[in-house]
Amino acid sequence: MERQCWWYLLVLSCLFQTLSAHSDFYTSIGHMTDLLYTEKDLVTSLKNYITAEENKLKQVKQWAEKLDVLSAIAMQDPEGFLGNPVNAFKLMKRLNTEWGDLESLVLKDTKDGFISNLTLQRQHFPTDEDQTGAAKALLRLQDTYRLDTNTISTGDLPGVTHKSPMTVEDCFELGKIAYSEVDYYHTELWMEQALKQLDEGEESTVDKVTVLDYLSYAIYQQGDLGRALELTKRLLMLGEEPVPERKMYEMLCRGEGIKLTPRRQRRLFCRYFDNHGHPKYLLSPVKQEDEWDRPYIVRYHDIISHGEIEKVKELAKPRLRRATISNPITGVLETAPYRITMAAIVHDPLTGKLTTAMYRVSKSAWLTAYEHPMIDQINQRIEDLTGLEMDTAEELQVANYGVGGQYEPHFDFGRKDEPDAFKELGTGNRIATWLFYMSDVAAGGATVFPDVGAAVWPKKGTAVFWYNLFPSGEGDYSTRHAACPVLVGNKWVSNKWIHERGQEFRRPCGLNETA
Repeated sequence: MERQCWWYLLVLSCLFQTLSAHSDFYTSIGHMTDLLYTEKDLVTSLKNYITAEENKLKQVKQWAEKLDVLSAIAMQDPEGFLGNPVNAFKLMKRLNTEWGDLESLVLKDTKDGFISNLTLQRQHFPTDEDQTGAAKALLRLQDTYRLDTNTISTGDLPGVTHKSPMTVEDCFELGKIAYSEVDYYHTELWMEQALKQLDEGEESTVDKVTVLDYLSYAIYQQGDLGRALELTKRLLMLGEEPVPERKMYEMLCRGEGIKLTPRRQRRLFCRYFDNHGHPKYLLSPVKQEDEWDRPYIVRYHDIISHGEIEKVKELAKPRLRRATISNPITGVLETAPYRITMAAIVHDPLTGKLTTAMYRVSKSAWLTAYEHPMIDQINQRIEDLTGLEMDTAEELQVANYGVGGQYEPHFDFGRKDEPDAFKELGTGNRIATWLFYMSDVAAGGATVFPDVGAAVWPKKGTAVFWYNLFPSGEGDYSTRHAACPVLVGNKWVSNKWIHERGQEFRRPCGLNETA
């Protein structure tokens, strides 16, 4: 078996030297055929693993059956049985040697060959970009040849010899990709198809509530309020929680549901960082740690001192007021409500609530650079480490979360349907977020990203940083995040929202919308 596993590894190694030269699999059928052979080899490896497991269980079962018969005979007359010196010897031998051999057999790990093959293959699997590209291609074909969703889903395409019907999960994923591209027309088409197949009785891990959630919002965004209202009523009549995101948010706050695979975990590193030889950090680089890969979130350790934290808190305390949020309709900063009143029942599946309402339980204050030299130093430190212009950034916001203090899931940037977001500032959209943790929190208080299953825990003296916009200027919807309720303790944070203006030469625009 061991020799066989190494043979597979050798074959796969050669295969992937070929595959590694390819990227954007979805753009070439010729390249995609290589993936079929890859999958075939993976299935073979999986079957070998199953065979090895079955052989191991067969040997254990034979051993158990043999000893079961022997024990039944021995227990009829234990002393008489052991009066036979051969039986006595064999008992000593079994307990001293054979049971040990059985233990080794049971503990023998037969999965190593399969896991090695899988790990090797995953390095060359299609990426999220490939999946999105293939989905967009399918949507283009649908429009160009006027194919209805049912025709595509059932596999009845003209000229096709190898029919491949789509499951509810397939339709839902296609609709979700369209939604992430703010393509509500195709979101509606494919969520409707997913709902149709669910109504026809197809079993699926995707539930009707989730599908209706996306469908109603997509229709609402296209202006058909009446139909959106009817679908939302149906959603509510199902008697299930209409906010799937809420469950993920609460799970992440408890430390559950984190979606970081071992393969992705291995790509996260710690390093000493000097921002490409910045004079200030060339001889004393800072400690930087990767917290998440997509979106890319980094943490800086020991980046703000205890003395600086105390001064910031001292300056902020006298002016702490109920936190403000940006009104997505007017772009004006408003006092955050402690309660939400539903003004309509159509909601965004990503937010799980009205886009015009935000729930924040905290108090905050804004500190300007001219108020104290230390604030100016902190701003300069952020600029030196990010390479981004601070003159157009918002002032340093300091927030203190009280009992159950939280900030529900939200985006820091203004979305396409919020054209007036930050209009009064005149500095463009929020390109990036810098967040200082100024206290340890005994329990709770994590910063979580429900859409990607990420959780970042407070640690005094550290800061986290991420980009809210792609280089193209498009919003990165995976950065939707929330501040979990503080269970025990006191949470102090300060953040810097960095804007687009002034970054033209510091972070040049990219041509790819989502890269």
